[in-house]
Amino acid sequence: MDRLKGLILSGGKGTRLRPITFTSAKQLVPVANRPVLFYGIEAMARAGIEEIGIIIAPETGEEIREAAGDGSQFGVRITYIVQDEPAGLAHAVLTAEPFLGTDPFVMYLGDNLLQGGIADLVEAFRAGEPDALILLTPVPDPEHYGVAELEDGRVVRLQEKPPEPKTDLALVGVYMFTAQIHDAARAIEPSARGELEITDAIQWLVDQGRRVEPHVVQGWWKDTGRLEDMLEANRLVLDTIERRVDGELIDATVDGRVVVEAGAVLERATVRGPAIIGAGARITDAYIGPYSAIGPDCVVERAEVEHAILLEKSSVRDLDARMESSLLGREVRIGRSLGQPRAYRFLVGDRSEIGIA
Repeated sequence: MDRLKGLILSGGKGTRLRPITFTSAKQLVPVANRPVLFYGIEAMARAGIEEIGIIIAPETGEEIREAAGDGSQFGVRITYIVQDEPAGLAHAVLTAEPFLGTDPFVMYLGDNLLQGGIADLVEAFRAGEPDALILLTPVPDPEHYGVAELEDGRVVRLQEKPPEPKTDLALVGVYMFTAQIHDAARAIEPSARGELEITDAIQWLVDQGRRVEPHVVQGWWKDTGRLEDMLEANRLVLDTIERRVDGELIDATVDGRVVVEAGAVLERATVRGPAIIGAGARITDAYIGPYSAIGPDCVVERAEVEHAILLEKSSVRDLDARMESSLLGREVRIGRSLGQPRAYRFLVGDRSEIGIA
């Protein structure tokens, strides 16, 4: 098989993560203090893919260019491809055709996380040389996904969000294609929602007698499109970290697998892992509980935070109840005025300020 290229789709609006995504691309919201997008790029790099095209939208493209750059920080070469409108995954494939040419490629949804990367999947694709290889995983709610039906180890039918799914096998946001997919994308019609669906394009390959093989994912997979998914992905990634304390501890306790980046200062604080404290953060008279990712230059004072994501330069001060299951945008300030203690749960956009009575 020829060299493989990579295609990462990073153009969606992220409506399910608003208000965070009013001011930031959803693919740049961090998991364990690293943008979700970076995990996909790194997975491709580890699989030996050196040329990656990233589909971007006009609204958020510049922010993604600034974050990922030319790819040298990952050991790859990145080409940016503007998709003027979000007209479906198959439309994105056609938009990228000048970059992809006749090469086979891996397509990866930029807001997805896949445990263990894609190296073994790329190897299976190279060895078997099917026309397409799709990743599947059993889910409890298949009606919300593209769903595959299998027969004798082959894919025989695909449906996008069927009201009555025949199986529980959902399409994971990673696909491997030969150049045949371009013909398929040109042959299909827009769906009821006005998009060129990748499921319809793959079904066209099946109907044309092309070989479409499934690969059932054994580990976890996360589409990070919602708050609950972001927090779960954060938890899963933090479960893999190794303890490293490069910051300064002053009368502070760090238990378990905790990363404290250089420049962070913990004073009279307790951090229980798995957790990560970003560079320049200040944690004072505070408790940081498991599955928390505190971003760079954040401040937590006289407060307790657990199972939460704080983006850079956010601050949480003077809370009498623990803040948990929360995602705070950049430069958010949460404080407390006098009043009765309560429990708090937040999904807060960038540069917001909340005063709690």
